[in-house]
Amino acid sequence: MEKSLARYIWSNTRLQQLWILAVVALSMVPYFLSFDLPKQIVNGPIQGSGFEGEGATQTFMHLSYTFPLIGKVEFFQGVQLGREQMLMALSLVFLALVVLNGLFKFYINTYKGRLGERMLRRIRFQLIDRVLRFPPNHFKRVKSAEIATMIKDEVEPMGGFTGDAFVSPALLGGQALTALAFIIVQNFWLGMIAAGIVGVQAVVIPRMRKRLLELGRQRQLTARELSGRVGEIVDGIGTIHGNDTSNLERADIAARLGLIFSIRYDLYQWKFLVKFLNNFLAQVTPFLFYAIGGYLALQGRLDIGQLVAVISAYKDLPGPLKELIDWDQMRQDVQVKYQQVYEQFNVEPLIDDSIHKVAIEEVAALAAPIIVTNLAVSDDSGAKLIDHVSVEIKPNETVAVVGPNSSGAEAFAEALGRVVWPNSGRITIDGKDLLELPESVSGRRISYASSDLYFFQGTLRDNLLYGLKHAPLKDPEYDEQTAQEAKWHAAEAIKAGNPTLDPNSDWVDYRAAGATGPGDILTAMRPALDAVLITEDILDLALRSTVDTHVHTKLAEHIVDLRAALREKMQQSELGNIVVPFDFDSYNAQATVGENLLFGSMKRPIMNNRRLAAHPYFQTLFRETGLSNDLYAMGLEIAENAVELFHDLPPDHPFFQQLTFMTADDIPTYQALLQKLSSRKFDDATPEERSAIIRLSFAYIEPRHRFGLLTDELTAKIVSARKQFHENIPDDLAAVIERYDPEHFISSASLMDNVLFGRIAYQRADASESIRSIMVGLFETLDLFDDVLSIGLEFDVGSGGKRLTMVQRQKLNLARTLLRRSDYIILNRPLSALDQRVQDQITNNLVNELHHEGERPAIVWVLSNARLAALFDRILLFDRGSLVEAGNFPELSEQNGMFKELLS
Repeated sequence: MEKSLARYIWSNTRLQQLWILAVVALSMVPYFLSFDLPKQIVNGPIQGSGFEGEGATQTFMHLSYTFPLIGKVEFFQGVQLGREQMLMALSLVFLALVVLNGLFKFYINTYKGRLGERMLRRIRFQLIDRVLRFPPNHFKRVKSAEIATMIKDEVEPMGGFTGDAFVSPALLGGQALTALAFIIVQNFWLGMIAAGIVGVQAVVIPRMRKRLLELGRQRQLTARELSGRVGEIVDGIGTIHGNDTSNLERADIAARLGLIFSIRYDLYQWKFLVKFLNNFLAQVTPFLFYAIGGYLALQGRLDIGQLVAVISAYKDLPGPLKELIDWDQMRQDVQVKYQQVYEQFNVEPLIDDSIHKVAIEEVAALAAPIIVTNLAVSDDSGAKLIDHVSVEIKPNETVAVVGPNSSGAEAFAEALGRVVWPNSGRITIDGKDLLELPESVSGRRISYASSDLYFFQGTLRDNLLYGLKHAPLKDPEYDEQTAQEAKWHAAEAIKAGNPTLDPNSDWVDYRAAGATGPGDILTAMRPALDAVLITEDILDLALRSTVDTHVHTKLAEHIVDLRAALREKMQQSELGNIVVPFDFDSYNAQATVGENLLFGSMKRPIMNNRRLAAHPYFQTLFRETGLSNDLYAMGLEIAENAVELFHDLPPDHPFFQQLTFMTADDIPTYQALLQKLSSRKFDDATPEERSAIIRLSFAYIEPRHRFGLLTDELTAKIVSARKQFHENIPDDLAAVIERYDPEHFISSASLMDNVLFGRIAYQRADASESIRSIMVGLFETLDLFDDVLSIGLEFDVGSGGKRLTMVQRQKLNLARTLLRRSDYIILNRPLSALDQRVQDQITNNLVNELHHEGERPAIVWVLSNARLAALFDRILLFDRGSLVEAGNFPELSEQNGMFKELLS
């Protein structure tokens, strides 16, 4: 990076700066003429100079120039105008000059803005590019929030300054000098007064602003540190709550905010002191002009036109001068910021550009062994993690790396995966250093996975395929307008020094996963998902998700067949009639009162329970059917029973898990409400109280809660109200409520609800699991498994994948690694969150299933369980950073060495 911001700007925008400087120089001509024209108007047509005789005229727009050697050349003889005509003509010329000067300013400012935005885009990209090229150990010393803040906020002023870096001093300085020169031409002493004030402003104000720069630097540093601390709080929120240190964090944040406040307060005080002095000096000059200039005019040593012209010219002098001083402050301020950015991002050694070169073509397989020679790795404190280890890992062999904690086994795997860089020694493949291989080779032919993982916000599918997105392989199909926009963006990217790679292209290397394209990528995914035992989790996510019927049309079309097949399978099994189907003419005892009344699904978030209850049609229906009183009485009974049964229980008692209509925190609220509503009359309660009571009845299920509150009469009344509700439902409600229909797919309901089309009886606790198993078999039978799996893969994993459990994240990370089908697979305790039984099963799956005919990658696996080493061809045993034993399982298990101790 360039150390000087001005040099950085000039080297990247030289030609554009020269062009705009030429435009600025040209703009000075009409700017000067606009100062002289008021004098001509006042002295000429207004005061009558040159129009002494009756009918006198003057020449207007006479254009001529005397050239060397050629002599005088006349371009236009001009026209003769009278006094009033000359006044109008000169006034129109003045208006034209105002418009012309405005157009110059418009063009210059627009050009500056575009130039600045391009430079801002360039520097942000270059900083992010440098982040991508930081050495791995540097990330242990920086905070992600601080880096993000610098790239997002701290370089923002640099973009604005880019357009002003050379243009502003030329434009503003030119305007100020033009105005000052004009004043001196009119009257020398008035010009000297203006020059003296300008000199004071140019010398004193910048010196005073040095304090502002120091305060601004302190403000920037403290704000960046605050951003880093906030990022730490968000990342470590579990640790904070687990150690009861939230108040310590509040105290720390309050202290930091107090420091920022004091710095900003000092900054404001000093800023307005400088502003006061600057404004005072600017206002003193007009006083001197009026006093001294007026005196000279009274003495006849200065005509009125000149005085008016001088005052008019000076009116335009403080503006450019003030802006020039502001520019100088901005220059120093931006240079300080740039210096901080330079220090933060000037990291050595950076990863070489050639390592990240885009490679669209297919990368050849690695057929040579990995040779580790005298490898030494240290941590940041200098402690040795690996001490001069030499080993060879052959293609197609499986190697188990074992050892106690801090043995160096993990560091060995990290070195093979390029996660850490060796202090000395080499790791080579076919004579080439591993660190010098392009990432297009190491990132495709060598896969690395550990328990330290990260997922980007997006779908499961996006994160699974992330390891296959190396280069744009197929351009997107754009319509004509979008294609033109894409070309424009590409041209702008080139001007800003950005790459023209289109993120909307198809980047997925389907061939690397064993697929031919998007159509069969799911088939390629299945073995990897099955091997890490995550397929069932993805299917569960699919069953709990809503389905876009426009995308998954096949599944929507077969929903009726699925329902019928599920009923038939359950009849053939011991489940029998465990699912009670929805029937428009009968009450479903396994569903809530609210579900029975609505008999449909709401399109959330457009419609919810609260909005439905407040709808006039729904309220009218309640009044007309008398359900308001019935459900109010039912809600009171539920509240009384719940309060009586649970008010003495602690909030974490398992009985509260059976309550779907009330939480432990609600018990005191309803206890007080029952005391207030002792009369139990509907009319005595306020609308809010009625709503709180009736809400309890909506969630009531007789077989589950067993309060004996649902009579045949009440259920019949609910069914009748349901029919009336759907018979006359208004259009606005019909658009957001889908009625249950046994012959159609319900797009606002989950896939599970669509297939069941009913509710599972509460008599059997394991019924849901059994039904899920039957559903999975049906999906396979009806050739819908890929559709359902695809729905699960559309699940949004959240920021950092936090919507998934740690077990699911580790499984998904391993599946992503396997999907790439690399030649060398380095696994560094990737399943630490799983119990040992599941780890053993997945290890067996991977070692046995990855090594089949025609596909036998080399596997280097740092194991948590030494007994699993029996599955591998060779074992490397590390202790205290050294390779202490090597051999196969039978050899090492028979020796009285350290490996035998690990097995016991």
